[in-house]
Amino acid sequence: MYHDVLIPTDGSDDTRRSIEHGLAIAERFDATVHALSVVPEGPLGPLESEEATPAARRAVDHVEFEARRRGVDAVTAVRQGVPHEEILAYADAEGIDAIVMGTQGRTGIDRVLVGSVTERLVRMADVPVVTVRLGDKLRIDDEDEAERIARDALEERGTPAQSVAGSIHRVSGTWRVPFETEDGPLEVRVDGVTEEAAVDSLEADAE
Repeated sequence: MYHDVLIPTDGSDDTRRSIEHGLAIAERFDATVHALSVVPEGPLGPLESEEATPAARRAVDHVEFEARRRGVDAVTAVRQGVPHEEILAYADAEGIDAIVMGTQGRTGIDRVLVGSVTERLVRMADVPVVTVRLGDKLRIDDEDEAERIARDALEERGTPAQSVAGSIHRVSGTWRVPFETEDGPLEVRVDGVTEEAAVDSLEADAE
């Protein structure tokens, strides 16, 4: 029924549930997941900042990582423009069969913007749009606690962490904690709701 499922994401905590739902659909139908993040463009041009594009890349990378854990094929893309237009254009170009998206995004004005994007997609898309409401409340909202859980996870696998190698980020409700270890650079991803920790090697990304 579904061969290609699109999950638009901005990396906010509230995308956690829509990502899980989209991956469940893809897993059920042996479909490919497409993770798309759009850096918004306003009337005066791109709403670009030093952090906007890296944040968008982290958002789609998170979906790809979760897809790999489930054995689901994933494709990632970052676009710049008007969000609903870019999502519709991508869906058309890639032959998307369904779009799975949250009804709200970040706090404040971004919640309104994401809700507006979803509303436009529901009205304008030629394929089914599955809307997913807010996710569960985070149990871990402090990066020090996330680091502690990440270190414990490395200790359990016999790979003691030497030091945190960079900044700790939260993407789609999951903390990403990078470490330097004897085995090379590793990143532990700690689910802010379940407290589950998963280790990802960064060797492929190292320059």
